[in-house]
Amino acid sequence: MPGENLSRDEARERAALLSVDGYDVSLDVRSAVGDRAPESEEPRTFRSVTTIRFRCAEPGATSFADLIAPSVTAVSLNGKDLDPSEVFDGSRITLEDLAADNELVVDAQCAYSRTGEGLHRFVDPEDGEVYLYTQYEPADSRRVFANFEQPDLKAPFRFEVRAPEGWTVWSNGVGERADGVWRFAETKPISTYITCVVAGPYHYVTDSYSRTFADGTTLRIPLGAMCRKGLAPHFDADDVFLVTKQGLDFFHDHFDYPYPFGKYDQAFVPEYNLGAMENPGMVTFREEFIFRGKVTRTAYEGRANVILHEMAHMWFGDLVTMVWWDDLWLKESFADFMGTFANVGATRFKDAWITFANRRKAWAYRADQLPSTHPITADIRDLQDAKLNFDGITYAKGASVLKQLVAYAGQDAFLEGARRYFKRHAYGNTRLGDLLSVLEETSGRDMGAWARSWLQTAGVNSLTPQVLLDTEGRVDELAVIQEAAESHPELRPHRVAVGLYRRGAEGALERFAQAEVDVEGPRTVVRELAGADAPELVLVNDDDLTYCKTRFDETSLATLREHLGSVTDPLARALCWSALWNMTRDALLPARDFVDLVLRFAGRESDIGVLQMLHAWANSSLVHYVAPEWRPTGEQLLAEGALRELRAAAPGGEQQLAWARFFASVASGPEDLGLLRGLLEGTEKIEGLDVDQELRWAFLEPLAAHGVIDGSVLVAELARDDTASGKRHQVRCLAARPSEVVKAQAWVQVVESDLLSNALVEATISGFTQPSQRELLAPYADKYFAAIERVWNERSIQIGMDVVRGLFPALQQSQATLDATDAWLAAHEDAAPALRRLVLEARDDLARGLRGQACDAARA
Repeated sequence: MPGENLSRDEARERAALLSVDGYDVSLDVRSAVGDRAPESEEPRTFRSVTTIRFRCAEPGATSFADLIAPSVTAVSLNGKDLDPSEVFDGSRITLEDLAADNELVVDAQCAYSRTGEGLHRFVDPEDGEVYLYTQYEPADSRRVFANFEQPDLKAPFRFEVRAPEGWTVWSNGVGERADGVWRFAETKPISTYITCVVAGPYHYVTDSYSRTFADGTTLRIPLGAMCRKGLAPHFDADDVFLVTKQGLDFFHDHFDYPYPFGKYDQAFVPEYNLGAMENPGMVTFREEFIFRGKVTRTAYEGRANVILHEMAHMWFGDLVTMVWWDDLWLKESFADFMGTFANVGATRFKDAWITFANRRKAWAYRADQLPSTHPITADIRDLQDAKLNFDGITYAKGASVLKQLVAYAGQDAFLEGARRYFKRHAYGNTRLGDLLSVLEETSGRDMGAWARSWLQTAGVNSLTPQVLLDTEGRVDELAVIQEAAESHPELRPHRVAVGLYRRGAEGALERFAQAEVDVEGPRTVVRELAGADAPELVLVNDDDLTYCKTRFDETSLATLREHLGSVTDPLARALCWSALWNMTRDALLPARDFVDLVLRFAGRESDIGVLQMLHAWANSSLVHYVAPEWRPTGEQLLAEGALRELRAAAPGGEQQLAWARFFASVASGPEDLGLLRGLLEGTEKIEGLDVDQELRWAFLEPLAAHGVIDGSVLVAELARDDTASGKRHQVRCLAARPSEVVKAQAWVQVVESDLLSNALVEATISGFTQPSQRELLAPYADKYFAAIERVWNERSIQIGMDVVRGLFPALQQSQATLDATDAWLAAHEDAAPALRRLVLEARDDLARGLRGQACDAARA
């Protein structure tokens, strides 16, 4: 990583100096196929020839182009050959004595990627076929072709690709093959990080979309969707196209700006690091969105949300792009909001705001309480900072704040602001002020004050109801108390709905009064609710309008302890669960009490997404927040409860599937593990439960982790499922086995070697860190601190992030581990800021877990 960074100041200086008129990029990927000598240590490479036409505002000045490549064959600037050994240092090409108009030609040998960064090469173990795709954000297009790698130097691109016989190649524009070369139409001006090439024997399905506008013109968009041939039998392209067309209708209805990039292909690709990437005309997704087995409605809703998120980027991010990564939120917060907004408004997933409140916001709340929290408009000094800021603040908090903005400014004003923003800045680059100015125009509100509170400060507020009753038992005064952490003391304006709930004759806990109010400062009285009957539950963020941690008064908390399952409104119930989970993480509610609530009320949860989130939170409670001496009891109680609900669930339903997966994740006793093995071998049956291949792997991992099965069973299972997905599952299960030899081998494969692909690194780390193996993993705490700086310096940033996050000794929950972390931080003050941030975040999670354990122990 050293030498590959780019600072904001360097980018700003280069943008002031250069303007780019166009790129011609020629790639020869015929080298992707064919055997190489086994002993070869050199990376497999492809030829990349790039011609860049650009202008310089100060003739005679010096600048640089970006390229990360094993070797450069030739460089010429304005017809003059330059010596690659003198101008290329491994990541930059020095450009001296620039003219007013320039042409740079670079002929290089670039390396195929095994880490999902650049041009990734994947060999399908099922049939030996090779598949390629690119992934660049924030700055990996320079691994594929020479360029000026920053978002504000936009230009049109023309790509041509030579590929093996029988392959198809796709890029951002429409392509045709002639004389053995795929040539693609020139793009509109776009940033380097959203250019794309996908190549290989992909299974490809087509459809089309058309829309006639008020002026009588018709827009026609060719649609395509692709995946590996091995996944074709599972590929439900019809549903992908259905959501795609619904999204295109929705965004055309609301944005008043026709889709600007011609075709719309969507590729589901292997070993993908992200959820998806918004390359215009050529969106890429992780192939796990193609479901090989039965999944719940939540999985389909999640896929639809990602499809719509990426589609929103065609306008927010691709058409109009941030100047630098400081304003990453200008695309990611909007896309995250629009994904759910469109899901509710255009698709069958009408309850997507519940998922947002329960799942996306949980990500934001965690990120916003880490020591690395930052304003939504962040201070991004360089590319390493940028890579780490694709986080819960930029995505989920930003989207939550936009939801608050819609409540504050009004939906019509918000959307009209978006429409003006697109038309005013099409194919350009923007900063925060550009968006605020159009929103001020359309809403008539002072957006500067709103932005200072919500976008330019960090931290999350908590809102707590304070209820005073009169002598007749009615509400005399209801106030909302706003608090902030000492580290981030900002109190913000919140537009909230305050709901009052009570039980009816049949026991249902339902809302009987509600008032919207603008919360300002530390205490706000809700005058509209004075005189109301005494509530059993007060929900201060009813309808989830704002971004805050909801707290409860004593009466409300007591009500939820006894009647949480009786809350009839699914969004209100989800908000209560979320608030209780935040209290558990904040050491305000003993973790065993949260586990008890899950055991008593999760079986009555009707929203499958909320149920699956409760399962994850209960598991996290057990692993991180309960007192260690109570953990065996908690494990037994959760396993018993999960099995009870599994047997009671409707046969063949998604609730049954969710409980089956949860049961496998908490099973630890001999009888429970025996049941899992029996279900695998067919000697046990649960009516309606189809143990398909994906569920088989889910059952095999706990069996491997507890030593019930050995490696030979996993070898046999891979023979049964000899696919890329099967290989990832097997690698995870192999690393999960409770053996010193197994753990040592897994450590070496991930930390000491770079032979594993990104997907297999992820799988190995996942299997390595088993909560049931704390003692076995204890020796790796010291090894972790000894290795991480070297790993960070030697490996790609993606692998570095995976190792530093995934192998932190989080299961060694003790003051000694905290002290070791602090000692490393004290001894490495000069380490890369991004590396220190990851370690600080892991330390904070560990300290939070210890506080939760102390709270839980005090409950005993």
